[in-house]
Amino acid sequence: MGRRPVFLAILAAALVLVPAAPAASASSSRFDLDSADIPALQARMASGRLSAAGLTRLYLDRIHQVDGKVNAVLALNPAALGQALESDARRRAHRLRGPLDGIPVLVKDNVDTRDQHTTAGSRALRSYPAKDATLITRLRNAGAVILGKANLSEWANFRAAKPTSGWSGVGGQTNNPYVLDRNPCGSSAGSAAGVAASLAQVAIGSETDGSIVCPAGMTATVGHKPSLGLVSRTGVVPISAEQDTAGPIARNVVDVALTLSVLQGRDPSDPATLTYPRTQPTDYAKLLRPGVLRGARIGLWRLPVLGPSTDAVMTSARNSLVKAGATVVGVTPPDQDRLGGAGVPALLTGFHRDIDAYLATRPQGPRNLAELIAYNRADPLEQTCFAGQELFEQALAAPPPTDPGYLAGRAELSDLARRSLDETLAKYHLDAIVSPTNPPAWKTDCATGDDDVIPSSTPAAVAGYPDVTVPAGFAGPLPVGISFMGARWSDGRMLALAADFARAAPARVPPRYLPTWPS
Repeated sequence: MGRRPVFLAILAAALVLVPAAPAASASSSRFDLDSADIPALQARMASGRLSAAGLTRLYLDRIHQVDGKVNAVLALNPAALGQALESDARRRAHRLRGPLDGIPVLVKDNVDTRDQHTTAGSRALRSYPAKDATLITRLRNAGAVILGKANLSEWANFRAAKPTSGWSGVGGQTNNPYVLDRNPCGSSAGSAAGVAASLAQVAIGSETDGSIVCPAGMTATVGHKPSLGLVSRTGVVPISAEQDTAGPIARNVVDVALTLSVLQGRDPSDPATLTYPRTQPTDYAKLLRPGVLRGARIGLWRLPVLGPSTDAVMTSARNSLVKAGATVVGVTPPDQDRLGGAGVPALLTGFHRDIDAYLATRPQGPRNLAELIAYNRADPLEQTCFAGQELFEQALAAPPPTDPGYLAGRAELSDLARRSLDETLAKYHLDAIVSPTNPPAWKTDCATGDDDVIPSSTPAAVAGYPDVTVPAGFAGPLPVGISFMGARWSDGRMLALAADFARAAPARVPPRYLPTWPS
């Protein structure tokens, strides 16, 4: 919506005003940015063949060259190159802070950053938050370079009854880099599309139901929706505390594992993290050993409703799992019809409660949900794609969080989701349940909204259990992911199984930015 000239001006200023990187970064263009993982980048930096500033410049240059097609980056951080130079200084002083030091990270624009606007994609929220989100503090303390903010589905797709994923009033429409007129899915659209297009090494997304894993699946990236309470939500624009979480997206599992190791931990401001087990791994990358699938028992939830091309990918995935030494049994977790039908009503009350509490922390802008509704009615640009705000209006009229009917319904929903997974895991003695993450991406159309009947993410999302997706194959040029779901706090195990699958059946290829398909 008219932001591109400003975006390019900021980029040009950043490239000109920040001192040049050390000469060692000159050779950095001689490697494949798309396939490089964090350990490989750190090895290059340790040998002097690359610098953090050089790596950051590579990503800034690539954003300049590619993002005009994808529209994944909502705003660059003018301080990014300065942060990279600080990382290089720490390296020279032998004071590195860990494997994320000097690594460029793109952040979904519903995560508070004190030095950039945090908008949730809404023109009503174009202002600075009071302070960093807890997870941003963790990234800064680890030395990560905050490259900028990723576009998203406005209000994380919780405004209109029939939204178009990847569109926001602030950032416009994010496109799927594999086929540009296809949708990137979910509210973390810019985070996943940006990583898929190699516009950042890692991105942070958030999920209430499917908004990390579906965009990752649609863009052939790796996405991890953590167990509820593993990563703090303080400073993340909410939908519902009962389901919200943030998590990493990257092009490979090791980068996701390294990032999760930094993000996780207790936060006194987020009560959900107080249940975080003291026995939880602190370095998930160490768990990614080859051969983990050998002897594992995997339940395959095929979901033929997602279409024959997706089911064909699942047949291939099943064969790969068996070849890797896993025992695969067919499963259908119970109560899926009840879970799908009750989700949105249960979120309405939580959204009204949590968005009012969040807005009270902002120094500027609307103070409550009623003021947001009034703003949207008065701003024509907020009505240019999904014009409605039915969910906002329903949430405003929803019963309070003390209402006995709401409390009973919310408890029943959470219990159904947990039992759906727990009973299936126990009945078949499973290490994980796998399912297709997504169908092939649909065409983006503001008039009709999303075509997103994707039930696979709901049980883990509502239960608060981990869900890791990795690329599984393609339907024509369109990616299909496979999700690994397990019991709460089994994040390390799910990452290890997903990594071994990715090792046994590598499926990802870089996007080709096709204008349309079939052509």
